[in-house]
Order: sequence, then structure tokens, then C-alpha cells
Amino acid sequence: MSHITLIRHGQANTGARDEDSYDKLSPLGHQQAAWLGEHLKASDLHHTRVFCGTLTRHIETAQGMGVASNITRDPRLNEMEYFTLAKLMEQQHGLEIPTEREGFVQHLPRVFAAWQANDIENPPESWRDFENRVNGALTDIAAGDGPALVVTSGGLISIAMRLALGLDTLATARMALSIMNTSMHRLHPIDGHLCPVLFNAVPHLDNPNRHFAQTHL
Repeated sequence: MSHITLIRHGQANTGARDEDSYDKLSPLGHQQAAWLGEHLKASDLHHTRVFCGTLTRHIETAQGMGVASNITRDPRLNEMEYFTLAKLMEQQHGLEIPTEREGFVQHLPRVFAAWQANDIENPPESWRDFENRVNGALTDIAAGDGPALVVTSGGLISIAMRLALGLDTLATARMALSIMNTSMHRLHPIDGHLCPVLFNAVPHLDNPNRHFAQTHL
């Protein structure tokens, strides 16, 4: 098995309230991606294979990092449709969609719990299907030769950690909330199982002049 480094995309359009409007990097998101690319190059961190989802924010992040040449785009690495799920929760259960980050701290765990329990009718995909496609993508990538870099989204990374650590749904939601834009997360094979050895690392944003760029939304 090969180790996998997961990267969350740069800050997207934080004012959006639907999937299409959200799916582009903000000016800060482009800067975060460039800083991460500079860090990887300066650290001589080499990845023989690079993957990303097919979403615009994934591709823009990879381009900003300078790793988009010969990249493999895999739709299994796309994020859950959170805004769609949130709208269904509002329609079916009266749960209002927050307008600021503090509101999402309560909102996201409730959406995850309802989705996992099949209490959201007609979701874009079921919780189990999302979990299975994440597991399938990571299994296939791990089976390849050489270290892999994967540019994806926070929700998918939280599911990857759930699978690696056996987390319950609430812990998975809390993990999703903690993941910063352009953060790095590494899964290393130990005894035939992918185990986390790095989580939410942002060394490219550790300089005090860049602390403002340590964003979650």
C-alpha cells in the first residue's frame, strides 16, 4: 500500500447557499493554494501521483499549487452535496440554514445524523453510498505505486478519518468542522490498514502574517 496525503481545497465562495455558486475559489483560496504549493516545493515533498475530484474548487486548488499537470480527476473524490442536503433538511424538518460559521457548528452534526439515519428523503446520494465511494477511491489509490497527493474536500476527508479510526457520526461531524482550507492530512499503511499520521496541518500558514488565512469556511 502507498501512503496518501489528502488536501482540502482553498477557501471557496463563502457567501454561497447552493452547490454551483459555492464551487469556485475566493481570492484568498487562490492565495492559500499558492502558499501550499510553495511549501511543498521548498520542503522537497515529492508525490509520484496526483489526484483530485472534478469540482472547480478542486481543480483550481491543484492549479494554484502547481500540481495540475498529469493529474487524475476522479468524481469519487467529490464532496457531498451539503447545500442540497441542508435545503432538504429545511423543507422536511424545518431546520434553518445558518448564515455564519457559528450556526454551522450546530447545523452540520444534525444534518449528518439525519442523513446517516436515512431521515432525509430523496438525498442526492445516501450516507452509505458516499462512504462506499470514498472507501473505494482511497482503496484504489492506496493500491498504486508511490505516494499520492489527493486534492478534495473537508467532508470527504472527515469520512476518510471515520473509516480509518472507526468514528461515530457525531465525531465525524466535529472533525469535518475542524478541517481548515488547504490543510494536509496523511494516511499511512500500517499492517494493511490506512492509519492517520497527520491531521489538519497548515505549515504554510503558520507564519503570524498568514494566521488570517487559517480559515474553515
